Amino acid sequence: MAEQGDNSTDRLFLGFDFSTQQIKVLAVNERLNVVYEGHVQFDTDLPEFKTHGGVHIHDDHVTITTPTKMWVQAFEHLLEKMKADCFPFKNVVALSGAGQQHGSVYWKKGARDVLKNCKPDKSLFDQLQNCFSVEDSPVWMDASTKKQCSELEEKIGGAQKLAEITGSRAYERFTGVQIMKIFQTNRDAYDNTERISLVSSFAASLFIGDYAPIDHSDGTGMNLLDIWTRDWSEACLEICGTDLAAKLGSPVHSTENIGKISDYLVSRYAFNPDCIVAAFVGDNPASLAGLAPEQGDVIVSLGTSDTVFLWLTKPTPGLAGHIFANPLNEKDFMSLTCFKNGSLTRERIRDEKAGGSWDVFSEMLLKTPAGNNGNLGIYFDITEIQPTAVGVFRFQSEGKPVASFPPEVEVRAVIEGQFVARRVYAEKVGCQLGPKTRVIATGGGSKNKEILQVLADVFNSPVYVKDVPNSASLGCALRAKHTYLRPAVPFSEVAKDTQQPVLVASPGNWSGVYSSLCARYEDVERDISRDI
Repeated sequence: MAEQGDNSTDRLFLGFDFSTQQIKVLAVNERLNVVYEGHVQFDTDLPEFKTHGGVHIHDDHVTITTPTKMWVQAFEHLLEKMKADCFPFKNVVALSGAGQQHGSVYWKKGARDVLKNCKPDKSLFDQLQNCFSVEDSPVWMDASTKKQCSELEEKIGGAQKLAEITGSRAYERFTGVQIMKIFQTNRDAYDNTERISLVSSFAASLFIGDYAPIDHSDGTGMNLLDIWTRDWSEACLEICGTDLAAKLGSPVHSTENIGKISDYLVSRYAFNPDCIVAAFVGDNPASLAGLAPEQGDVIVSLGTSDTVFLWLTKPTPGLAGHIFANPLNEKDFMSLTCFKNGSLTRERIRDEKAGGSWDVFSEMLLKTPAGNNGNLGIYFDITEIQPTAVGVFRFQSEGKPVASFPPEVEVRAVIEGQFVARRVYAEKVGCQLGPKTRVIATGGGSKNKEILQVLADVFNSPVYVKDVPNSASLGCALRAKHTYLRPAVPFSEVAKDTQQPVLVASPGNWSGVYSSLCARYEDVERDISRDI
């Protein structure tokens, strides 16, 4: 949907998000006002590809892919929608984008020549449809590479060693093992591959009319990039496939200007020929940029799954969570740790103990003291990621397991147990809470101030809220402007006109209580893991 800006001659900055179910675009002007938003939904707008939730789930239920050509078709469909809306492409001076992390695209030998010489009187889809050696791209939902994960960890020297090099232990969705699977099971396709892109660099390639480099932030989600040198790990490459460095190309930092818009798009859509393209990144790093954090901030997203993002200077990679290169700073890092048991678990306790009312839930929360008189609850309604465990575990103040808690104790126990876990894992990857730490809360759970007060107390830090719809595409629009203005203007200056976070909760004097509870939680979690 188009939204008219105040000045049709404004310089514009575009941010695209190639996500699992759709492609979204957002345009901002110099003042960072959103002047245009649009999207293409894969399932409904492109039904000929027969996707469900943007993917194909294969008969084995673990192989999950997306038809690569569908992304090309969706890309053109979105640009045609923008053209029909009379979007002023000529005013765009810079653009960037994001792609769902861990998806990969395999360009056939000779594809680069086709990409560089596309004719504006023909659709991109028609010209590129035979350019892929693997027609169905593995995506982040794929879980068919368990064997390759074990092989990669064993050959590199163990899961911890791999994490120390690449920022994460081996995960089935990560690109390195996806490439290894193709190398081992579809060698002809691998040998006929000229370039391997991530979804992000694939999307950027469509804009510049040439192979776009993989950026550091998305590259660190592959188990192939050394997070310390920001270059490919030769040891990891050798394990995953032959001649792999040449197929991947040289990585670049996320702020890199990777070229100008292609002649094809200039001719077909009247883009400004001087429009620059900033390196495309993964969707998680893009969302971090959209929230415009400061160094040292802790971002807690409270949704179906809870996610903790951290801006780190000295990470400590381990077996839980992920360390990525920071998309906003050439030397720093970001971490991401996901917890499956988030809002649905909180809602179950609300329904069972507070009559389905958040107001009653909040009242019950206020009736119990910080630390819950030593009662500790761990609620894994579905199998958790860290630890790999399922079940509900309750312990009274002396550490003895109990079958149930009184309703108000249960309400506080689920919130404290979750937030203590978030803090424990944040500290494991290198978070150092201090007097300047801010916690920025987003997602549906951030609307409950009583819950956020517990978050402030557990982290011993003030909690702010910031609601940023389409944070990935907004983050890319901001990054586009940053790249356009750098090195003269830092990202913090670019983002100063965005919505500022609002303080909603300040910590009480409970530091000792929650430090002790965190230590207890780690002991209990170890026991739970040992019993599985």
